[in-house]
Amino acid sequence: MLVTGGNSGIGLGIARACAEAGADVAIWGTDEAKNARARAELEVIGTRVLAQRCDVGDEPQVVETFAAAVDELGKIDCLFANAGVGASSPFVDMTLEEWRAVMRVNLDGAFLSLREAARHMVARGEGGSLVGMSSTSAIHGAPRLQHYAASKTAMLAIMRGLAVELARYRIRCNSMLPGWTTTPMNEPGRRSEKFVRNTTERTPVRRWADPSDMGPAAVFLADPTYLFHTGDELVVDGGYTRY
Repeated sequence: MLVTGGNSGIGLGIARACAEAGADVAIWGTDEAKNARARAELEVIGTRVLAQRCDVGDEPQVVETFAAAVDELGKIDCLFANAGVGASSPFVDMTLEEWRAVMRVNLDGAFLSLREAARHMVARGEGGSLVGMSSTSAIHGAPRLQHYAASKTAMLAIMRGLAVELARYRIRCNSMLPGWTTTPMNEPGRRSEKFVRNTTERTPVRRWADPSDMGPAAVFLADPTYLFHTGDELVVDGGYTRY
C-alpha cells in the first residue's frame, strides 16, 4: 500500500495502523529527514517499508516514483491520497498564488496519485482500494480556508466518480473525512486556547483526534475485499459535524 504525505500527521498514523495490520507500506513526502524518521518508526513493526521523496504536484515525479514503488514492493493494492497543505487567509486578501499553491498539492496531487494507482490496479486485474483523504471542512463552513475546503470538497466528487467507473475492476473507492486532529498542519490552531476550547466543546468526544484515531477506519478502507462498500464518505470527527 502507498500513503502520500505519509511521513507525519494523519498519513503516518494511517501507515502505522496498516503496517500493524500486516501491510507492506510505501510512504511519500518531500522532506527527506521526516521520511527517514517515519521509515525508522514503521520498520520496527516488521513489515517492509519504503520511504520515497515525491512532490505529488509534479507529474513526472509521481509517474516515476509510483513505478519505483511497484518495482520495490511488487504491487500497490491500496492508495491513500493523503498529501496536503494548508494556508489561512481572509478571503478578501487571498491571492491567486496562494489558491493555486493549495490546489497544486491537495487537488492536482491527489488526481495524479489516484490516476497512477488506478492505472496499475486496472492493469493488474486483481482489484484494490483507493481512498481520498478529504476533511470535515468539506461539509461545514471553514472561514479563511476556502481554498483548502474547495480542494477537499472536490476530493469527494472525484471518489464518487471513481467508485462508479472502477467498480467493474473490483476497485473500491471511498473518502475519509477527519475532524480536528493534532498534526503539524494544525499546530497554529492548537496555539489558540480559545480555538481549541471552542472546537473541543463542539465535539461530543470532547477532545481533538490523535492521528492514531484514524487507524481503525483506515485499515477498514484499505482492505480491498470489502467490495460492496464503495462510493462512501467516512467521517471520523468525534461527532463534530453532527452536533
